[in-house]
Amino acid sequence: MIHATSASVDWFGGWSLTGSFTTIDLLAATVGALNGALLARRPSHYRNYTIVGVPLMALLGGITGSTVRDLLVNEVPAALTNPAYILLSLAAGIVGSLIAFKTGELFREGLFEFLTSASLAWFAIVGAQKGVQVGLPLVGVLALAVVAATAGRYVIDLTSGVPPKVFVRGEYYVGTALLAALVWVICDAAGLNNWVSASVAFVVAYTVRVLAMWRGWEEPMPKQPPGVYPHADERPLLGPKLTGKSEQELRDLGLLPDDDPDEDQT
Repeated sequence: MIHATSASVDWFGGWSLTGSFTTIDLLAATVGALNGALLARRPSHYRNYTIVGVPLMALLGGITGSTVRDLLVNEVPAALTNPAYILLSLAAGIVGSLIAFKTGELFREGLFEFLTSASLAWFAIVGAQKGVQVGLPLVGVLALAVVAATAGRYVIDLTSGVPPKVFVRGEYYVGTALLAALVWVICDAAGLNNWVSASVAFVVAYTVRVLAMWRGWEEPMPKQPPGVYPHADERPLLGPKLTGKSEQELRDLGLLPDDDPDEDQT
């Protein structure tokens, strides 16, 4: 026999705007959500998103980072226990939607880049704090910080059908998150106050990111071995694969016979 059990809904959950890094985490979520709304309206990402779609994209930008971070350390995501995360993210999404319809494309693009830099730094700082709190080693702390800082943009890029920003060349996107986390860890190890550590890490990482965008500093591309370049063969043979040349190029060099040896005699 099945006995039904009654449970009451916790209407307000663990609503909080302050606490151990909760404020910084909410700041990161809000900035990330505003960034997500503006990103959803950019020509590179816009896919006919509706008045519902844009705030939902903002929600992805606001809570994905903290959700992935908490799941990786085996905790219930803060965005599910504290309603402030979702409400602030949706509010930021609405604001972003309104800003996106204003005139001044260059201004919006500039605002977007400043917000990207800010959200990267804040998410990385809170990710590093969480890693230290649960006792991860330094490499784990830095990895958790980078994942927390880039997960939201990764999901938005995939949803919009564009290459994820984390993998393509840019003005030290991942580097900014890594720098923010490393500076915070150093400041925390030195015994500085949480807000002082966070402020120093933010200023350093944010400044480097803005300078990189201003001066056009980008991650270097990997070097290719000499003689290796793309070819047009649909299914190249083993020989062309080993030489890194197309079949036609090998024919031109006399290293492969022509398809029709009698063709030149007609």
